[in-house]
Amino acid sequence: MFTSQTSSFQESIDVEERDDFDSEDISGYSQKTQLNCYYTIYLYQGTSLTLIDSSLPSEAEPELRTYISRRLSKGALLGGMGNIATVELSLPEEAVGCYCCLLEQERSPEQPDADGNGYVICFMGGSEKGLNLFRLELDKYVQGLHSSLQTPELQNLETEVRPYLSRWYEESVMHIYRVVQLVQSNISFLLHAALSHTHVEVVNSDERTKGDVSRFIKAASLQGLAQQDTTAASLCKAISEEPQCDLVIDCSASPPTLLNTVSNRFCDDWNQAFLNAAERCNPFLLRQILENFKLKAIQDMNSLKRLVRQAEMSHYALFRCCQFLQGCGNGDVLLQNARVEHSDMPEACSIIAVLEEFLREQSQAQA
Repeated sequence: MFTSQTSSFQESIDVEERDDFDSEDISGYSQKTQLNCYYTIYLYQGTSLTLIDSSLPSEAEPELRTYISRRLSKGALLGGMGNIATVELSLPEEAVGCYCCLLEQERSPEQPDADGNGYVICFMGGSEKGLNLFRLELDKYVQGLHSSLQTPELQNLETEVRPYLSRWYEESVMHIYRVVQLVQSNISFLLHAALSHTHVEVVNSDERTKGDVSRFIKAASLQGLAQQDTTAASLCKAISEEPQCDLVIDCSASPPTLLNTVSNRFCDDWNQAFLNAAERCNPFLLRQILENFKLKAIQDMNSLKRLVRQAEMSHYALFRCCQFLQGCGNGDVLLQNARVEHSDMPEACSIIAVLEEFLREQSQAQA
C-alpha cells in the first residue's frame, strides 16, 4: 500500500516532467522573463466589428478581427461567457492562446433590437491550455470592465479602459506566482490553511497583497469542487467543528513573518514543486500544480471514506485505515472531513474516533 500510494503522489507533483503540461507551456519561460501578452477591444454592432484599442502589432490585429468575425458569425461567442482557443497571428510566438468575451449592451426601450450589440474583449498570451486554467479569473476580470464601457463614445478610454485592459495578465494570472514569491518555502502553511478552512489574515501590507493571498486561498481550497464532490462540501462544514487560530502573515518585514502556522507532511511535500515552478516564472505551471494538489486531496478523501465504510465490517480494514492515514501525511485534514461527513452514523463515528486516537499516539511518539 505504501509503495503504490507514494508512487501516485509522486505522479501528482511531478507535473512538469509529464505531458500534462507540455513544452509549449513551458518553453516560453526562462528565468526572470515574462511572456508577451496583448489585448484588443472591439465595438460590435449588428455584424460589424470596429476596432477601439489594441496592443497587438498593426499587422496582427486584422488577422484577429477576421478570426473574431468568423466566430461571431457561427454564434460561438455568447454574451458574458469567455471562449478560449489557439490563434495564429503575425507575432513572434506565431500561435498564442486567445481569450474572447462578448459583453452585450443592455437593451433599452428606445433600442429594442440592440440585442447582441456590445464589446468584444480579447486577451492573448501563453497557450490555450494555460489560459483555460484561469478561465474563471478572466471571466471575472472582463465583467469588472462593464461599468467603464457605459461612457458615451468611451471618453474614458485612456484614463480607465486602456489601463484596465493592459493589466489583465498581472491581475488575472500572476497572483498565485506573487504569493509563492512572497512566502517562499512557507507555502505549505497556506496550503494547509486552505484545506482546513483556517482563516488567513494579512497585516501590514498593501491591498493588492491582501487580495492576492485571499485569491490564493480560495484557489487552493476545495470549495470550488463542492458541487462535484460531496466530500468537498463536507469539508466546507468542518470549519465550525472546532476553534482554530487564524494564520497571520505579517508583511512589516521582508520576508514576511507567519504566525500560528500549522502544516503536515502532505502539504510540506508540495513545497518544492511550487518553488520550482516559481523559479521558472511560470504562472500556468503553478496553477496546474495547485489543481493537482487539490485533486490528490480529493482522491485521498474518497479513499478514506471507502476504507471507513469497509472498517465497519472488518477489523483488517480498520488496520488499513491506520496504514493509509500514516502514509498519506494528510490525516488531520482527512479526519476533520470524515468526522463531519459521518456525524449521523454512530458506527462510523466510533471508527473515526479510533483513528483520531491513533494519529494522536503517532504524533506523540514522533515528538
